Amino acid sequence: MRLDVQLRAREDVPRWLAYGTPVFTVLAALAVSALAFLALNVSPIAAYEAMFVTTLTTELGITQTINKAAPLILAGLAVYLPLRAQLWNIGAEGQLLIGAAAGTWVGLNVSMPAMALLPLMFVVGGLAGAAWTLVPAWLRVRWGINEIITTLLLTFVAVDVKSYLVRGPMQAEFGFFPQTDSLPTDATLPTLFGFDFYAGILAALAFVALTYLLINETRFGYQITFVGSNDEAAEQAGMNKYRIYLFVMLAGGALAGLAGITEIAGVQGRLRAEWDPGYGWTAIPIALLGRNGALQVMLAAIFFAIIFVGGSSVGVALSVPAAIIDVIQALIILFLITAEFFKRYHVDISIRRPDGPAAPTPEGEV
Repeated sequence: MRLDVQLRAREDVPRWLAYGTPVFTVLAALAVSALAFLALNVSPIAAYEAMFVTTLTTELGITQTINKAAPLILAGLAVYLPLRAQLWNIGAEGQLLIGAAAGTWVGLNVSMPAMALLPLMFVVGGLAGAAWTLVPAWLRVRWGINEIITTLLLTFVAVDVKSYLVRGPMQAEFGFFPQTDSLPTDATLPTLFGFDFYAGILAALAFVALTYLLINETRFGYQITFVGSNDEAAEQAGMNKYRIYLFVMLAGGALAGLAGITEIAGVQGRLRAEWDPGYGWTAIPIALLGRNGALQVMLAAIFFAIIFVGGSSVGVALSVPAAIIDVIQALIILFLITAEFFKRYHVDISIRRPDGPAAPTPEGEV
């Protein structure tokens, strides 16, 4: 008996597979993560109840989820927009840190009313994030250098730049830890509707709407998608793919910078040398889960916000290591890659029985 496996490239991806991939991916990751909980002698049902039900049914859980979701949405869009043109902005974490540092500097050194200061902080933070992607974008356009490598390497540079600024020119005069002074009241985001979640969520939702309109309702958005589908055909159709590459990379960097200053002005209140939220890394599975549209990116970001907040609750209530969150993220990425494989290829599996022995040839016959 022999097992034959053949791969055939798919000409069309079934609709159920295209739209069901995020759901299947999340369910598979949670199912396998249940084994990790069992290995820790923790009931997966109790863990997921604390992670999801408790988080979404308490005021504290909902508030923390909304505050987490705001930077995650912006960071997810920072990866999603270049991905529409088949570019990988792996350096959103570095762009986020640079945007946070630039916006914090404005908040600490510019004296203006809140109505003018906060927009200025966001503009400067976004511009700083965009500037951090300028070199990778230019190298990709000018010489075709892989943007995955350049954006990733610049992330490590950004970590050192942020650390230098906080430990040097931006360090608070008094304090035991390397950090900046607290942002003044005019430089912090207000809370909404009498709750403890910040106005940063409004900015995140606004950029979700703008990204949706750009991609789905404008000619330039159609060109971005066309270039991502087939850049050679796009060039033959008269589209300037290099202009599109520059735009999506710079826009992605700006969105990541906005994510950074949103977190600082809303939740942190100051920039610390050791602050490294990891939102830029989480933005990669968020963008992959939501690659079908900006609204899906928002939903994926909210899902990860729930995991972050709920994971903390599980850690406290059930004494589960915080690394379980990293396990769930890794499994989501693994199953996403697997799903992408099955979206590209159709797998044919067949079982063949070995041929029987050849019949003997009668004597005298040729």
